[in-house]
Order: sequence, then C-alpha cells, then structure tokens
Amino acid sequence: MTTTPLRKDAARNWERIVAIARDLVDQGTPLQLNDIARRAGLGVATVYRHFPTPEALLETVAAPCLEALAAHGEQALTDADPGRALEGFLSRILQAQLTDAALPQVVAAAVDALPRTTELKESLASAGTTLLDRARAAGAVRRELTARDLVPLVCGIAHAVNVHGGTRTDRSETAHRYLGTLLEGIRPAASTE
Repeated sequence: MTTTPLRKDAARNWERIVAIARDLVDQGTPLQLNDIARRAGLGVATVYRHFPTPEALLETVAAPCLEALAAHGEQALTDADPGRALEGFLSRILQAQLTDAALPQVVAAAVDALPRTTELKESLASAGTTLLDRARAAGAVRRELTARDLVPLVCGIAHAVNVHGGTRTDRSETAHRYLGTLLEGIRPAASTE
C-alpha cells in the first residue's frame, strides 16, 4: 500500500504482515488486523499504519496474482489466433481463482480499498473484453456471448470445482474439464446448410 520507500525495519514489518495475511487467507481465515498484529509480534498501530483496513491488506495479498493476470491479458492480445488467445486467458484466470484464495474475494468486492486494485481489475476487464470481441469477430465464439455472460460462467466453474473438492491435481483436472465443456458450448453451432 505504501508508495514511498520504507525504512528497512518498516519494510520488514510490511513483509511480515503480508506474509502472515497470505497464510491466513490460504487457510480460509478472515483477516483481522488486531490478530495479525498479535501474530506478527507488532503493535496494532504499526499494522494499521501500513494497512488501514483488512480489505487493503487482502488486496495487497492478491496484488501479485492480479498483476500476473493483467500481464498475461496484455500478452494474450498479441496472439494472432483470437480463439486460442481467449481460451488461454480464461484458462489462466480459472487457474488463478483456484490457486489464490485472495483473488475471488478481491474480484467479487463491489468497492476497492486501493487504487491499484481498481487499475488492475480494469486492465483485466479491458483485456478480457477485447479478447472476447476479437474471438467473436473471428467466429470463434457465439455472436451473442458478452463479457457479462462469460465472467459468471468462469467464476461458476471455479466455485463448482471448489465444491467438488479433492487434491490440487484433482481440482485442476476438474477445472480444465469444466472449462473445456464451457468452451465447446460458447463456440458457434455448426452450420447445417
């Protein structure tokens, strides 16, 4: 959250806070700043100085994943095959939703605590919309499909996989199977003429 360079001790505290938050998010434990301060052996004021709200801390935990997805979206836009580009982008987003417990919470939030989060989410939405538009124009997906349709479908797959459970490998295989089914369903119907 801090934009100016931190002193070494402050940087260590920031890293410790984020690492503890990452562990808690991965365990499915809600972030409470007082609890994090206790676990980090820091004063509550120190934690609040770095992260004024649990949402700001959660967004900081999710930021590396969001940044990687935004970079992948930009890279996907350079792919000459619009269908493959959209498919790869959706696959990457689905995999991220399954492997980073902070991501679904941050993406689903109606309001962002940090401007950087808003920026990254807008970048992802823009890349996704452009990739979908290109795939639609190339005839790789149904003409009536919109980004408003696609986002809940992909999120639905992630939710279904999490409900299905299993090992990380099982969940990944299930996700790719479900995504494959979705991708088949969004392709235009074969012409009967």
